[in-house]
Amino acid sequence: MVDQKTLAVHSVVLEDPPLDFDALPPVSSQLVVFDFDWSLADQDTDRWIHELLSPRLRIEFVQKISTMQFTDMCAYLLEELHKEGHTPEAIQEALRAMPMHPAMIRGVRSLQSHHHGTDFLLLSNSNEVYIHTILPSKGLAEPPLFTEIVTNPAHWEPNGLLRLRRRISPDGPQHACKVGCSANMCKGDELDAFKQRHADRKYERIVYVGDGGNDFCPVKRLGPNDVAFVRRNRGLARRILQEGGVQCMVRYWTGAWEAEQLLNLLCPPRP
Repeated sequence: MVDQKTLAVHSVVLEDPPLDFDALPPVSSQLVVFDFDWSLADQDTDRWIHELLSPRLRIEFVQKISTMQFTDMCAYLLEELHKEGHTPEAIQEALRAMPMHPAMIRGVRSLQSHHHGTDFLLLSNSNEVYIHTILPSKGLAEPPLFTEIVTNPAHWEPNGLLRLRRRISPDGPQHACKVGCSANMCKGDELDAFKQRHADRKYERIVYVGDGGNDFCPVKRLGPNDVAFVRRNRGLARRILQEGGVQCMVRYWTGAWEAEQLLNLLCPPRP
């Protein structure tokens, strides 16, 4: 018997991993929550932009990541990118080039088409400009996929600077999360708030698709009827293995072709 939990942390990246596609019980209503970087998308927006436009700043990213709050650091690096002369058009072009696997796009669109009781929530530590630039380029803006997109605010200044701010301002009340969420956002609180705003939907199941350590908090809040689709060899899989305390079912994936099959399990049985 393959120990999927340990394999998801300690293995090399497997091209042909053990399959984890056992059937899931059907439900009439469900919420599918996606992280963005390395979950829906096949890259990290905050790093990708500098890898394409300014390798110097990508190096500085690594040098500063342990010394600054993450969103504040990303905002600082965007200011430096602006000083280098990179235009909004160049940034948008780089974002549109960021990879998103066709299998992931097929998976979410198929689920949307075949299960009309499914809502989608995007819950991301990226930012509004990045996400709202990338989604249309991948065909995921029209028809709309996500009921809500919860992320850090960002906007273009008149001089072309991309101004990024924390979702939770450092000048206001802070979240009280004890699981390790970054100061800019507690994803667990954001998921709970979404559920309260849409309480009339009475979701029978919540599905969380994530990869990073900051996805651990919302996954810990899921119940035994819920399921997490967890990307192997990344922070979320590591925290599940090392810290435990997860009540929901966990299914693991490495490539988007696996995630597509897991998403297919959420569709109603076909005759």
